[in-house]
Amino acid sequence: MTEPAFVAVDWGTSSFRLWLVDRAGHVLAERRSDEGMMAAARTGFPGVLQSHLAAVAAPDHLPVLVCGMAGAKTGWVEAGYVDTPAPLPAILKQAARVPGEGRDIRILPGIAQRDTAAPDVMRGEETQLLGALGLEPAGEALVCMPGTHSKWVRVKDGTVAHFSTFMTGELFSVVSRETILSLAVAGADEAEDVASFNAAVKAAYGAPAFAANLLFGARSRQLLFGGTPAAARETLSGTLIGVELAAGLSGTMPKAGITLIASGRLAALYRQAFDALKVDVNPIDADDAVRRGLSMAAAAIWTT
Repeated sequence: MTEPAFVAVDWGTSSFRLWLVDRAGHVLAERRSDEGMMAAARTGFPGVLQSHLAAVAAPDHLPVLVCGMAGAKTGWVEAGYVDTPAPLPAILKQAARVPGEGRDIRILPGIAQRDTAAPDVMRGEETQLLGALGLEPAGEALVCMPGTHSKWVRVKDGTVAHFSTFMTGELFSVVSRETILSLAVAGADEAEDVASFNAAVKAAYGAPAFAANLLFGARSRQLLFGGTPAAARETLSGTLIGVELAAGLSGTMPKAGITLIASGRLAALYRQAFDALKVDVNPIDADDAVRRGLSMAAAAIWTT
């Protein structure tokens, strides 16, 4: 039987994911829960982690490597930031060790963009970048990482040069639940309306300054011309994603095109949006990327 080498943890704001990993990077066991930073801050980070370690029968000596919001100022132990321009290998050198624990637990730092004109931060996405691009990638890459707070990252020869955060997912949640547009999407089923989504992406990409107007169109169009709640929901989603893509694609396009790091429903939505704009992408599964990144970091930290 393959022996575990370390435990990998992606500890987000609202989610917790743990993998028991062998030396070859293969997953031996997995745990997922909604015990993210917000929940763990109330109940205690050590207790949450230990309950999942016990569930996968992780040996007491096994080290644990964590990325994500557990390293935030309001998390378990502040892991700080690597400042841009940030070489990906520098992330490995600044892992913070959690004091007072019987096993070796380390948390990877985030990346900070200390630019007064465009200040920005990321936590967790740096590990996905590491897993997707490797420690020493050559050339330029433009990476789209969808999420509650989507990241667009420019990487040059293994160094994060610049990145931007877009609150696309959070805005969709607020707009669809807390504004008058909630009336338009009330009762929406799971049916997809590709035509409405694509039309909204194209309209918002072509005229991002009209975003607020285009969003209200989901309600006025429904009132005047009919349409399903699902079509209205797809219009809201497509509009917000289209605005994000208008900004993300506004700079120079690298020869390698766009690297899309995403999983599940978000991966499908963004692939559809890029297809609507006839933009080629190189898709990489986000779960695979973060596991590879954690494996690479663990190998560098505990074998050097």
